Amino acid sequence: MNIPTASELKALTEPHEAPCITIVLSTHRTGVQADQAKLRHTIRQVERRLRERGSPATEDILEPLQELVEQDTFWKHPGDGLVIFRSPRMFRAYYVPLRMKDHVFIGEQFYLKPLLPLMVDDGRFYVLALSQNAVRLFEGTHYGIQELTLPEEVPSSLAEALRYDQPNNQLQYHSSASGATLGKGGRHPEIFHGQGVGIDDIKTDLLRFCQQINHGLHEILHDETAPLVLACVEYLFPIYKEANTYSHLLEQVIPGNPDKLSAETLRERAWAIVEPHILKPMSEAAARYNDTADTEWASNSIREVLSAARYGRVESLFVALDQEQWGRFDPATNTLILHQEEQVNDVDLLDVAATQTLLHGGKVYAVERTNVPGKSALAAVFRY
Repeated sequence: MNIPTASELKALTEPHEAPCITIVLSTHRTGVQADQAKLRHTIRQVERRLRERGSPATEDILEPLQELVEQDTFWKHPGDGLVIFRSPRMFRAYYVPLRMKDHVFIGEQFYLKPLLPLMVDDGRFYVLALSQNAVRLFEGTHYGIQELTLPEEVPSSLAEALRYDQPNNQLQYHSSASGATLGKGGRHPEIFHGQGVGIDDIKTDLLRFCQQINHGLHEILHDETAPLVLACVEYLFPIYKEANTYSHLLEQVIPGNPDKLSAETLRERAWAIVEPHILKPMSEAAARYNDTADTEWASNSIREVLSAARYGRVESLFVALDQEQWGRFDPATNTLILHQEEQVNDVDLLDVAATQTLLHGGKVYAVERTNVPGKSALAAVFRY
């Protein structure tokens, strides 16, 4: 799968040159030929709608979509849904682990609501799989996980971190196989050995290793708030914690050597750790909405929420994933037009509210309608 990163999602929320085309398709993890045929049919639908709109350079806009149909490498790792974004200056295609309803949207902005479960910081986490032989960083959600490319400053191993050291300052370790030396919990304690080094030297080298990793990861994590889970043997955690400067490192660890753990196994074990941290802010936001529902600091009126979101006044927004509200809203005149079914030039106003909230630094919680406070299509808590 090709899950969009946080930076890519943020770029999609920003203004783009029209027409902005969003294609949302349900797909299959096997039998991709049917999905390719569906995409071909959808492209013809997009072409017809663009010509009806009188859009210039229609062939140029459609060319990368048509090439994608025949791109074998893209179809080798299918997911449950396919989302494509295309504008004159933007082209992105993502397989995602989300079931979606087929839809084509052409307008002044991209249609992002189907991706909201992947877009909010509260749904993301990082896993740092760390051993002396390998360093891997993953970005995950409840739905999937992907390995990220590490900055050049991050050493790939302890040996690389210490490559400028003298030859006699090399470190190795192995686990004792003797039953007589079992540690707590039946684990074999690690035995370090080397030439001319002692325990203090070993700890110093490991600390330097962790400091280099922490420094290199700053390029990725410096503006982040998502929790970071460390997967490592237990003796490494306090050393990395000493080197760490990322304020969202969690205390609970995925124990053991992570080198042989798959990305999906890491996701499952990390999710069990981060889930309480992810649910807590959403529960607190729901409680605050309930406490202020009868005041000026909360609302489930789509007109009030749209206006507040436009001017950055929404602190927390709950939006129903399983519902659309088609229509148009003019913030200059506060004019709102609602339709039961999508009409020409309509937008999903729930998508507009969510996108504007994200652009102004608010939090968005994408849930089923039954989980929206007040059981309405959206509910917002305003900033004081």
